[in-house]
Amino acid sequence: MSNSSTGEIRIFDVNPALDRAALAEQFSRNRRIQIRDVLTDESARNLHGILARETPWGLAWHAAEDGPHNIRREDLATLSQDERVAIARKLDTAMRGTDYGFTYAQYPMLDAYLKKWSPGSPQDAVLELINDQPFLDLIREVSGIAELVKADAQATLYGPGHFLAQHDDSHVAEGWRLAYVLNLCNTDWRPEWGGYLNFYREDGDIEQGFRPRFNALNLFAVPQRHAVSYVPPFAPPERLAITGWFRDR
Repeated sequence: MSNSSTGEIRIFDVNPALDRAALAEQFSRNRRIQIRDVLTDESARNLHGILARETPWGLAWHAAEDGPHNIRREDLATLSQDERVAIARKLDTAMRGTDYGFTYAQYPMLDAYLKKWSPGSPQDAVLELINDQPFLDLIREVSGIAELVKADAQATLYGPGHFLAQHDDSHVAEGWRLAYVLNLCNTDWRPEWGGYLNFYREDGDIEQGFRPRFNALNLFAVPQRHAVSYVPPFAPPERLAITGWFRDR
């Protein structure tokens, strides 16, 4: 497989016009950055199509001590109404108090790749390309972390009712150095629709927020306090992204 395509379809060409030195300087100031137009427009549109039309969405959820859970699409279809209500109640209880929680649609690309759920799938190709040298080199240059050797990935879709509560990704022992969100939201996203990647000060105020937008890579060193804000019922199901962590082991 080539560095940027699956068959004849381009899905991961890095934008050659990026000013990597300027991006590295910006990242060094706050240990976070949003790189807009990170891929070529053709690649980003093809990648959006894979997520929007070819991804078998399951459900990820976590409520206090119950989780994390990753339910595959075929298993999600068998959940009874009572089971769905029970999950919703657990999430509600956790978030009314001081516990951690999240719920969103997802496809665990690394698990699928390692367990050979669908060998040769577009999602497998995307994971390989995230871990190939052109993209890894971009991340190393921007972050200044030459020790990065690999990344994991999951496809995510935050639709109405979804959220990710505040946390800091403090998994240094597992080799986590950078978290990333490759946004592929192909809609003019309104602030009222939530789904922002927010970063927080110690006093709970929002220090910075990144709007969901098309072909934009959010990259930040961990640990940092962050969350994905609640997506209300009237928002469209278009907050598509590939997320994960770049690792040094």
